Amino acid sequence: MSLNDCGRHNRFLRALRRLPVDTTPIWVMRQAGRYLPEYRASRQRAGSFMNLCRSPEMACEVTLQPINRFELDAAILFSDILTIPDAMGLGLEFIEGEGPRFARPLRTLESIAALGVPDPEVELRYVPDAVRLIRRELNNRVPLIGFAGSPWTLACYMVEGGPTERFAHIKGLMWDHPQALHQLLDVLTQSVKLYLEAQIRAGAQAVMLFDSWGGVLAPGDYREFSLPNLRQLAQSIDRGPDQVPIIIFSRGANGHLEALAQTGADALGIDWTVSLSEARARTGGRVALQGNLDPAAMYAAPESLRLQVDLLLRDYGSAPGHIFNLGHGITPDVNPEQMTVLVNAVHEFGKRQELLA
Repeated sequence: MSLNDCGRHNRFLRALRRLPVDTTPIWVMRQAGRYLPEYRASRQRAGSFMNLCRSPEMACEVTLQPINRFELDAAILFSDILTIPDAMGLGLEFIEGEGPRFARPLRTLESIAALGVPDPEVELRYVPDAVRLIRRELNNRVPLIGFAGSPWTLACYMVEGGPTERFAHIKGLMWDHPQALHQLLDVLTQSVKLYLEAQIRAGAQAVMLFDSWGGVLAPGDYREFSLPNLRQLAQSIDRGPDQVPIIIFSRGANGHLEALAQTGADALGIDWTVSLSEARARTGGRVALQGNLDPAAMYAAPESLRLQVDLLLRDYGSAPGHIFNLGHGITPDVNPEQMTVLVNAVHEFGKRQELLA
């Protein structure tokens, strides 16, 4: 695949490298998920969410479902950010209506000290196997994105034991035993590095770090416990001969855009609480930007949704380096027809961005 080609199979990769494209590319976080009836059928057949993740064949099937239905410009591996802590033996399960839970959360210094780095080709072999299968089945229709959770976000889940609103346990560890938290983050950074490198070797054409809980940290804590590990990963991951691009999405961390743009990442995911024009100005053209439509816009009438797309593209302007996405994942009860409206609007309005300079 030559990056000189501006067609559908290359728009996303060209935009990541801030090269001109024929129209703005689009993919959507959680695009393979519960809003699609075909996904719900696959999930029922699998018996559980983790059965879906652990089967390369089913993960491939689900990854391809939105690509087969919509004119999206990238596929994203169907998996979960909690595969790494699961491989560390914390006992992951997904409880209906509650989300992920760990049977053995990290609540002692001894449990943190005992953690090892899982081998992605052994304990997590099903993930690179899925990447290899998906790449073969995609046959270069669109690029494939691999991903992992950020060290800080994984630590939050592992210490809290599941979703939380207070973050009392992880922040207690951060303030009372900062060295233990740094030890945990170091193990997770090494684990994420090996995990993403395994995905790249298997054929992932871009990789993304989801720092989903970066925004719960105070500025000084973010600079100590989230940002350094993101920077280390962006600068140390072996990207392979094609120099696979890295995207960082640190949700709610808009106060750190300047620092994130200097991590070594190729692109930043932007949530909907900052404008793209402001993000462009603050990052100074050093990175591509991905985002950032409010996910709730997917519930608007089709013409209202199209208007929001138009306004967002006008706000970004004419420079290359924009990948359209939602500011967070698509929600489960969205009508799939709205995705058709969204994708068509992005490709229609994205063609005339050069007229807005």
